[in-house]
Amino acid sequence: MRVKIMQYRIIFIFCAVLYFIPFIILSNGSGNVFTWIIYLTGDTSIYDPHIKSVCSEYGLDHRLVKALIRAESRFDHHAISPQGAIGLMQLMPSTARDMGVKDPFDPEENIKGGVRYLKYLLKRFNNDVTLALAAYNAGPETVKRYGSVPPYNETKEYLKKVLEFYSQYKRKT
Repeated sequence: MRVKIMQYRIIFIFCAVLYFIPFIILSNGSGNVFTWIIYLTGDTSIYDPHIKSVCSEYGLDHRLVKALIRAESRFDHHAISPQGAIGLMQLMPSTARDMGVKDPFDPEENIKGGVRYLKYLLKRFNNDVTLALAAYNAGPETVKRYGSVPPYNETKEYLKKVLEFYSQYKRKT
């Protein structure tokens, strides 16, 4: 009987450690509860009402924006890229300023600024979603210089990822 109890305790401790490893990795000391919830449940709907509202205001498909957020930050509003992009939609500080975002870590401000920027890119590239997304990743001047999707592997992979996520979201609704 005692051996059985010890086995259960060992299994419990092992499972508890495995369960909390993602919390430790994801938090990086930030205590980002939203990221944990999304990681554990896969439920990204916490941002849906705001995404839908802002997209409605700017005339964009909320599923495209949700796909972009998933590719950019995996819904981590505390995300910072090695290049310095910030928040859910990974806005560069200068882009955030240009789009009127005061706090790029604030999910609502970040989404509104990112949607505003995506709308600008869509206008600039004649509503060509592929070019607008390429510009979101590589910069509008780079896309303009090449006249098409830049030949960068990172941009090509990014497009593939966003468009796949977009396709998944479209199938769900």
